[in-house]
Amino acid sequence: MQTLREYFPQLIVYPLNEKAITLQFGNTISANLLTQVTTVNQLILENPFPGLVTTVPAYSTLTVYYNPLKVYQSDLDGLYCFQKVSNCILSLNIPNSQKKITAQPPVIIPVCYGGEFGPDLEEVAAMHKLSVEAVIDIHSTAIYTVYMLGFVPGFAYLGGMDKTLASPRKATPRASVPAGSVGIAGEQTGVYPLQTPGGWQIIGRTPLSMFDATRTQPSLLKAGDRVQFEHISAREFKNYQAT
Repeated sequence: MQTLREYFPQLIVYPLNEKAITLQFGNTISANLLTQVTTVNQLILENPFPGLVTTVPAYSTLTVYYNPLKVYQSDLDGLYCFQKVSNCILSLNIPNSQKKITAQPPVIIPVCYGGEFGPDLEEVAAMHKLSVEAVIDIHSTAIYTVYMLGFVPGFAYLGGMDKTLASPRKATPRASVPAGSVGIAGEQTGVYPLQTPGGWQIIGRTPLSMFDATRTQPSLLKAGDRVQFEHISAREFKNYQAT
């Protein structure tokens, strides 16, 4: 059994502000770093320290937010909040070398591609000298991983897209992108959870609500989730909306 400090000697920990610290596992985007971030995030949530508020996993970092008054008044080891929180986290034990995260079935997200729902689908196809059907097939058969949430509440950045579909952002962003729009930017894909401005190449739309503040878990997706898109027709899209 090893502590976090022993298992991740390369880990960099620094104060983000007076209410948060950040753990930096590296400076690249990779599945290995995502596993490290997800593992440590789960470990902290399973062993909360006095004053823990929430955690925010990202591509290669994990930010831990806390209540400074509760942390300062606690008996955690250290003179001030950063020391107390960082010492507590780094001293956590990782059973059996490293806890393994059980892979869950992918979250299936139905998508109606092209037409009014995917105004950039034909442009993306032409860009890569592919048929529209080929773009849909490539995009909907991959298994994606949620690397982080950001930009707006519930916006999940998905890695694992076939590089064949890698496409630059729009030269001029749209003033308004409908909620549920599925887009491509670089080697990533994602779904707009809310109506918002955006510059991603829009190839389809899902009828699912990706973010709802009234739900116990407002965001449909969270970091570490696996995702697969399912091609549906415009009629099926309307049927989803009707239910």
